[in-house]
Amino acid sequence: MSKLLVKADKGHGRVAHVTPQNAGWTYVGFDLHRLRPGETVSGQTASREVCLVFVTGKGKAKAGGKDLGVLGERMSPFEGKPWSVYVPQGSDWSVTADTGLEVALCSAPGLGGGLPVRIIAPKDLGQEVRGKGTNTRYVTNILPEGKPADSLLVVEVITPGGHTSSYPPHKHDQDNLPAESYLEETYYHRLNPPQGFAFQRVYTDADRNGARSLDEAMAIEDGDVVLVPKGYHPCAACHGYDLYYLNVMAGPKRTWKFHNAPEHEWLMKA
Repeated sequence: MSKLLVKADKGHGRVAHVTPQNAGWTYVGFDLHRLRPGETVSGQTASREVCLVFVTGKGKAKAGGKDLGVLGERMSPFEGKPWSVYVPQGSDWSVTADTGLEVALCSAPGLGGGLPVRIIAPKDLGQEVRGKGTNTRYVTNILPEGKPADSLLVVEVITPGGHTSSYPPHKHDQDNLPAESYLEETYYHRLNPPQGFAFQRVYTDADRNGARSLDEAMAIEDGDVVLVPKGYHPCAACHGYDLYYLNVMAGPKRTWKFHNAPEHEWLMKA
């Protein structure tokens, strides 16, 4: 199995756990907690900032000593927009499930920005359609660069069955602004119906001999997490199975500037 593929546990509690240490990188952390009604997950952000994304279900949230009430409304990631909470560094947080609840803990280094705890409600989220034809996908911006945060960028995407996504292939692995930004990235994948599968390839440019420093092709099942430390990272959703993914990105500069694979850039004009 690819070292970039993290298989989530099928039970309850913390079912996926990505840290800079176990991923072998610097910035992005991602945990997924699956709770039964009445169960609680809590933590301290310490030197990191956190975005809690209610992927499915409802729960009572607290952060920074504030009671935020019951958040969440959708019971499937393929329906509507999520509720989220931004929690700055040096804060405590907790979520207690009212229903079955899946909450994602997206984290990155705090930079001392002094930002407040805030609820990110569905009505606050921008949505856009990207691509055309069988490259059409639907994007919900949870924590884009135009909204306050120190390091985090968080977005979710739905790709209909038979469509491609993160395509044409692009990368963001060079700290070379304004042309390209260095951003580590995780993909948390869900499928509808859940017995389906999709594909993702993570690969770098070939050298003069045709060799690539990274080239991994993965079959993605419901609940899988894919690590993107560098390189291009397109996805393909198989016919009959819609693909959802939650992206977390972070790097030395909080901006998304990507570089398209030159051999496929013609697709942008086709």
